[in-house]
Amino acid sequence: MDPRWQKLGELLVNYSTKVKPKERVMIAMIEPDTFPLVQAVYRAAVKAGAFPQVQFLSETLRHSLLSYGNEEQINWVPEIEAQGMEWADVYIGLRGAHNLFELQDINAETLAANQKAMGKISTLRWEKTRWCVIRVPNESFAQAAETDLETIMDMFFDSCFLDWEHEVKTWEDWAEKLRHGKEIRITGKKTDLSFSVEGRTWVPYGGITNMPDGEIATAPINGTENGSIYFEIPAVLGGRLVKDLTLAWDSGVLVKATSSTEQDFLRSILDRDDGAGKIGEFALGTNPKVTRFANDILMDEKMGGTVHIALGRAYPECGGTNKSAIHWDIIKDTRKEGTVYLDGNAILKNGKITL
Repeated sequence: MDPRWQKLGELLVNYSTKVKPKERVMIAMIEPDTFPLVQAVYRAAVKAGAFPQVQFLSETLRHSLLSYGNEEQINWVPEIEAQGMEWADVYIGLRGAHNLFELQDINAETLAANQKAMGKISTLRWEKTRWCVIRVPNESFAQAAETDLETIMDMFFDSCFLDWEHEVKTWEDWAEKLRHGKEIRITGKKTDLSFSVEGRTWVPYGGITNMPDGEIATAPINGTENGSIYFEIPAVLGGRLVKDLTLAWDSGVLVKATSSTEQDFLRSILDRDDGAGKIGEFALGTNPKVTRFANDILMDEKMGGTVHIALGRAYPECGGTNKSAIHWDIIKDTRKEGTVYLDGNAILKNGKITL
């Protein structure tokens, strides 16, 4: 086994989730390719004195549910997964990459309905457990990143093995400066969007809830969003690529949502509940070792020099209040064209943070 797996397993157990003796640890093994990391995490959890339990999940199995299930089954919130969040003190989700187009033949309404049900599991996870989720690359991931497996695995491990304590100290210094600001404005290609962040908390994320990690996030004050934002790279959710997405708000009301692909799916997601069309999160990507887009939210949003918003559910630690079954992170590439202002002062310009 590549020794980097064992190092990563120990990092997830001892640093990210800080597993203690006698704690219950749910390990979600999502796709067969994650087994080397499952072994490493399981071993590290046992050595920490915990009680680990492994659950297997797969998009291939989900495809069967969405293809052959009736309406009740599609909207079903799986009891064992939900009860697992109640049982576990710690949840470690090892999300293996999969064929991005696995669910391409599923109609938009069906996929959106199931996405809402899975969103309830996600809500239980962050309400009930101490958790960390990680994307585990494979050949499918490398293809999506338009590179070879060795290159993408090196990027993956390098981005996981930062000196987290050092990086977090820098990001905390940046977050402290951001906390004094009142208004964010984002400009760039087909973009001019502003919103208030007055009184909100900016939280640096440094390898605790995600791995790899690297972002500084807050929650806009809903009702203050004005203007539009265009996304140069596809917005990804449920295996769907929503290309050329443009969103616009007027005094917090979503007044425009267009794309060149997946219009029905986009509309279905936005219609899920009252909070789905509001911005629950705004964040700056800060990981210098994530350098290639792979059409994967969990990895792409950490890329240094980018920004992202999330439609739907806000994280309470940022001071956000928006509630939704949806939390859809959408990345904007500001490395070549784009500026983020805080109270009129540039804090990120063409991929460089200037705090």
